Amino acid sequence: MKADEVVHDLLDRQAQIVDRLCAFLRLPSVSTDPAFIGGMRDAQAFLVNWLERIGLSDVQLLDGGGHPAVYGAWNGAPGKPTLLIYGHYDVQPPGPVEAWFTPPFEPTIRGGRLYARGASDVKGSTAIALETIAAFLKVRGACPVNVKVFLEGEEETNSPSLRLIVERYGDLLQADGMISADGSRAHPEIPTINVGSRGIVEFEISVRTADKDLHSGRYGGAVRNAVHEMARIIASLHDEDGAIAVPGLLPVVSSVSVNARAETARFAFDEVAFVKDVGAQAHGEPGFSIRERLTLRPALDINGMWGGYTGFGSKTVISSTAHAKLSLRIVPGQDPDQVSNALKFHLRAVCPPDVELSIDDPGTGSRAFDLPTGHPLVLAAKKVLSEATGQEPVLVRLAASIPITVIFQELLGVQTLMFGFALPDEDIHSPNEFFRLASLAEGLSAWPRLLDQIGEYSADEFRSMAIAAEKPLTWHVKSFG
Repeated sequence: MKADEVVHDLLDRQAQIVDRLCAFLRLPSVSTDPAFIGGMRDAQAFLVNWLERIGLSDVQLLDGGGHPAVYGAWNGAPGKPTLLIYGHYDVQPPGPVEAWFTPPFEPTIRGGRLYARGASDVKGSTAIALETIAAFLKVRGACPVNVKVFLEGEEETNSPSLRLIVERYGDLLQADGMISADGSRAHPEIPTINVGSRGIVEFEISVRTADKDLHSGRYGGAVRNAVHEMARIIASLHDEDGAIAVPGLLPVVSSVSVNARAETARFAFDEVAFVKDVGAQAHGEPGFSIRERLTLRPALDINGMWGGYTGFGSKTVISSTAHAKLSLRIVPGQDPDQVSNALKFHLRAVCPPDVELSIDDPGTGSRAFDLPTGHPLVLAAKKVLSEATGQEPVLVRLAASIPITVIFQELLGVQTLMFGFALPDEDIHSPNEFFRLASLAEGLSAWPRLLDQIGEYSADEFRSMAIAAEKPLTWHVKSFG
């Protein structure tokens, strides 16, 4: 099998690889909290040193005004495709710290699992990618393809500097395709290939009904209450079944392709267990399975709502202001600006004229991502996973959003294969996040074979196949009038 000698080297050095990963995990690289700026800088220095020791050239920080990306390249395979290798070094905040069994930045192995903040999202899979490149250069003295490593520092904050980084360093980042260590596997036993993800639009809304909070005994029943008005606005977003009720946000049922629904049905998915495992109740758009709702249809959610008194005990006030955070996951064919405008139009329409409504839109929305199934990245991944598992991989779409896939597609014309080895149950963004050591071994076996398989193409063949795979999407969206 391809790359056997590289795979054997990696598997023989697993203890050393785990030690290096643990050193990476000890660095508290939380991008959203200024209190962790030291951890972010330590992680940058750690990665710069790692890439230089691997043997990459032009190692540097790419600055876009926020936390920089870490870059390094190896261009010793003339005539072969050039691939960007993506990962991110920033992690979510650890809190609540008291809910962790062991300290979040002190990696601990228990029961074949490596516990630490960032272990699954996404330092574990990022380490697999870097160790693969290092092993090729160590064992063969060369990689089968040209590689450009791009390690982002703001993925967990919705990549606010990413567009500027790509625009500023576009010449440096030119490539034929990208393989992302982010984007987890969908199932522990069934091989899956991610061929798309939902996009996202986010903003915060506020309402004001008076100049100040009022005594509920003196004013109750006589004036508007901001929390009541916010609740009424939020209640207008969905119908009784849970389907989105905002005009222009819900694509017509016929817009979902037959192929997409058929491929979704191939994926083994226990709907009862999915809901029961988190103590929830099924609810959502009729006519679609839960898996289809998660991947093929939009989702509008309130991420937070507050107003009035929320402290200990009681305080009989009528709130003068109320606030809510919204996120809208969108599907292929939907334009972030269009759906954002449709949602804003609806919010203003349902808000009473004597209530002041303000909308804070950060402008960070991104389209849904769609990777053509005939792309050489997909074909290579299919071959590698089929040979490794003896099963035909199932093509799946992610319910979450990976902004970098769309940004690199729009600005550089680069398609992305998500080839991470995390699994859905590894408590990312929660206390006691972990990464399976078995997944580490699987990744160290698969990544070298994937790079070797892609190296079978010449650069011209790869580009020709990529162009041929591109085709108009079969998704259509009912436009907002």
